[in-house]
Amino acid sequence: MSRLLLFNKPYGVLSQFTDRGSPAVRSTLSDFIDVKGVYPAGRLDRDSEGLLLLCDDGRFQARIADPRYKMPKTYLVQVEGDPRAADLTRLRHGVRLKDGMTLPAEVDRIDAPDLWPRDPPIRRRATIPDSWLRLTIREGRNRQVRRMTAAVGLPTLRLVRWSIGDWSLAGIAPGTFAVLAGPGAPAAGPSA
Repeated sequence: MSRLLLFNKPYGVLSQFTDRGSPAVRSTLSDFIDVKGVYPAGRLDRDSEGLLLLCDDGRFQARIADPRYKMPKTYLVQVEGDPRAADLTRLRHGVRLKDGMTLPAEVDRIDAPDLWPRDPPIRRRATIPDSWLRLTIREGRNRQVRRMTAAVGLPTLRLVRWSIGDWSLAGIAPGTFAVLAGPGAPAAGPSA
């Protein structure tokens, strides 16, 4: 039976087990996960936080990561500014990026979620408001959510991937993971 790990990736951690190409020492998955034979199904940028799935089944891994399967990925996004209805409508219809139009997104303005503090914290500006969005996409272009919000004039300050498909971060603290015995199996509980 295959294994699936639901990891809550902290800010600043690379979505890989080794760091090649940087003279500075950067944190990787191996600093948090000591499970042999699992590999990330997709990636999450170093400056993003949240759900990263890892598994030991190559076909299942491809199904999670491959954009042609259009698995929904939901993000909690703190943006600079006060979103107008027109901004949200543009995101819902898709926005033009340098690499073409995005697929339509599901997006709603939300109250600030009850998340863990980020280290380092988000810089606050007294004269510029910030807001939170829940945004769901079904493709996976490089830095897509950040580029989409910037395209409508709302730069991203904090980006937390909350869920992929039916899997979510609920109950998983930053830097820890839950193990599923196989796709859809009940969680064994967060790691220590």
